[in-house]
Amino acid sequence: MGSTKTVLISLLTAGIGLAAAHKLPDELQNIAPETSVDVIVQYRHQPTEVNHSRVSALGGEFKRSLEVIRAAHYSISAGQLEALSEDPEVEAIWPDRKVFATWSLWGFGNTAIYTGHPDFGWRTVGADLAGSSFGVTGAGVGIAVIDSGVGSAGDLNGGGLLGALSSRVVYSASLLPTGNASDQYGHGTHVAGIIAGNGTDSSGVLYNYTVRGIAPNANIISLKVLDGTGAGTDSTVIAAIQKAIALKSQYNIRVINLSLGRPVSASYQNDPLCLAVQQAWQAGIVVVVAAGNGGRDNSLGTNGYGTITAPGNSPYVITVGAMNTNGTLTPTDDKIASYSSKGPTSIDHIVKPDLVAPGNRIVSLRDVGSTLDTTYSTNQAALSVYSTLGGNVAGSYYVLSGTSMATPMVSGAAALMIQHNPALTPDQIKARLMKTATKFAPGYTSATDPVTGVTYIDENDIFTIGAGYLDIPAALGNTDVFTGSAMSPTAAFNTSTNSVYLEPTALLAVWGTGTVSANSAVWGTSAVWGSSVFVNGTLAVWGTGAVWGTLAVWGTSTPEACLAVWGTGAVWGTSQTSSLANIVAIAGDN
Repeated sequence: MGSTKTVLISLLTAGIGLAAAHKLPDELQNIAPETSVDVIVQYRHQPTEVNHSRVSALGGEFKRSLEVIRAAHYSISAGQLEALSEDPEVEAIWPDRKVFATWSLWGFGNTAIYTGHPDFGWRTVGADLAGSSFGVTGAGVGIAVIDSGVGSAGDLNGGGLLGALSSRVVYSASLLPTGNASDQYGHGTHVAGIIAGNGTDSSGVLYNYTVRGIAPNANIISLKVLDGTGAGTDSTVIAAIQKAIALKSQYNIRVINLSLGRPVSASYQNDPLCLAVQQAWQAGIVVVVAAGNGGRDNSLGTNGYGTITAPGNSPYVITVGAMNTNGTLTPTDDKIASYSSKGPTSIDHIVKPDLVAPGNRIVSLRDVGSTLDTTYSTNQAALSVYSTLGGNVAGSYYVLSGTSMATPMVSGAAALMIQHNPALTPDQIKARLMKTATKFAPGYTSATDPVTGVTYIDENDIFTIGAGYLDIPAALGNTDVFTGSAMSPTAAFNTSTNSVYLEPTALLAVWGTGTVSANSAVWGTSAVWGSSVFVNGTLAVWGTGAVWGTLAVWGTSTPEACLAVWGTGAVWGTSQTSSLANIVAIAGDN
């Protein structure tokens, strides 16, 4: 009897140990015991002072409450993590991972300052017609820019004589442990200009010289989470999302812009950053996220597939890839930027990006004296770019590339749609943007890096360009209605036929074939993504056809590349150690 009891106790102890280990991801194991680590601890219920005191008893320090995901941010020694994980009220423990701004560095020889094509992005996607044809400019809509802060700029003030001195940055706060809410990095200011710049500091008369944002009368709520190097953490971003939800009613925050990301390390169903954006979405806020800049990454033989960054891997949010306008007004010669990350998402295989928007060599607001401005002074825009006066004197504007720049294009578009119809839900906005996006014909495009001379080939498939190219007038003119979820569907790979199909169980509401107000023709998959992404124009929903493309998904067609995308492990993997900054600091497309 005694031996039986011993065996039972041993089994019980082993079970507790396995359960505790399950709460700790690989990154938090095998760390030197004395090492202090920052962690996000998720609880089964909203954490209280009792929970914080238990962590304190283990030598930990409470940093911040993250109620939006039933969690808290602590600093604790690695040697105490196992003891913390044995707390039955603890659901999961995650490292407080680093996040980065998703811009791309591009070069143009020894030119002192940028003298190339002016910014046509806002006109390419039809933002100019939003005001003239629909009478909307984003007025009254609040957009939370969760970034490096937003600097002062004339383009972010109100219009007219009375409003010229009134800033439309109506709220600013820093979620970082030290420092003020100003923009030391220069990224958030550039992003805010793409969203809501009104062109005050450009010629403002001739469209060919006007540097303007998508929603020039929208209000900006600046929540600083990135420091002077463009880096932040999950906990600060989650805290900012939490703040935006809390301020929603006061500032009519209907959109959150996240031009940042990090490698995917867990399923969106568990990742604390993804859980936070899901909560914002369900609170009635449209969340727009950068896809990432890993499209050139062929380290695993995947031709950049499977490189979407978090939280862009969440099926709830609108994930945006970057296009190259080639410096022209017409979208007919535009092509995908070679660095724009491609789907499907790592681990969950969500179909991403959702759509694409201009993101290459975008001219927007310059934050004078910021890290970017001083480190890459050649990206300052010459006076000739935005003024009829000409000249090469740098002034108010700056040039950046990346999915960071494409994301605010869509955020601004969402604000215009909300002003046009305030009753629209986040799901309805996402669905309309995707359905009305300009569809791409099957084919390939190429881009040559102006610095290295390397040429990259991209395919217009569902994992590269999503549902298509942002078309603001079409989105504003759409009146289709549905009541349901616009979650991005899940893709699956059939190894016997080397084909990709969309999982039926993931096709909720808008993507279904009969679940949308009895109007499947309006919201069917062919209407959303276009017939060219499916074999012979037939739907791949039920696994009868493969997603269009030959390069697609399995990259170089090697078994290893296929496994890298469709295997059980993440593309980035838990052992991924290279800084995302090394991925985003690449030259823009030629």
